[in-house]
Amino acid sequence: MKIVSRDRWFEVEHRHDGICLIHEPYVRPFYRCNMWHVQGREHDVLIDSGSGLVSLREQLPWLTEKPLLAVASHCHFDHIAGHHEFDERLVHPAEADILAAPDGANTLATDFVGDDMFEAHPDCPLCYAEYRVRAAPATRLIEDGDVLDLGNRVLQVLHTPGHSPGGISLWEARTQTLFSGDILYDGPLIEDAYHSDLEDYAHSLARLRELPVRTVHGGHFASFSGQRMRELIDAWFDAHRLT
Repeated sequence: MKIVSRDRWFEVEHRHDGICLIHEPYVRPFYRCNMWHVQGREHDVLIDSGSGLVSLREQLPWLTEKPLLAVASHCHFDHIAGHHEFDERLVHPAEADILAAPDGANTLATDFVGDDMFEAHPDCPLCYAEYRVRAAPATRLIEDGDVLDLGNRVLQVLHTPGHSPGGISLWEARTQTLFSGDILYDGPLIEDAYHSDLEDYAHSLARLRELPVRTVHGGHFASFSGQRMRELIDAWFDAHRLT
């Protein structure tokens, strides 16, 4: 397996309106979490924190130049393994127990972490050989309808269970931007995890379809338009024969 230095482990792509995509290019696409950094005047938000193999704070120190809210879209390993590095950690109550006491089973790490997940390993072999998700108890619980006020922008919390019981999306009405986590992205969805629920999935997707979305930034794969979002949701309902 190829070894890469830690200072090459993350890539940062600057999008419009103070949004950055952070990802781990040596994690294969199916497993690669999109971490979304949203800049505000008074606070920033980091939506998800990746695999935790390499320190985000060490490699990207600018993340904490301003007070940062580390939000868990849900508590699977590829989305929360870096959360312990941040002082303010937000999660939905339905998955607060996982964030506080993660293990290989409740985070799905046992099912997925292995050589198939990586194009290369970082130059700290124990990061992988002794992989574990560290506890990061929530400092704030967030529920449907709550808002994250960043000073000059507001993100509304939408409880969107289905992929997992505490899954959330964040909606910025001003820019018509949706951060959808793993309830919806433009790739193969995981809807058969141990705590997935198809009825919840259907309810969440139906709710998202009604939003006037312009851009979707998902938990995996490339961002897409609101029109593409509606096409993906319609295709999901067609495939599941649910109306």
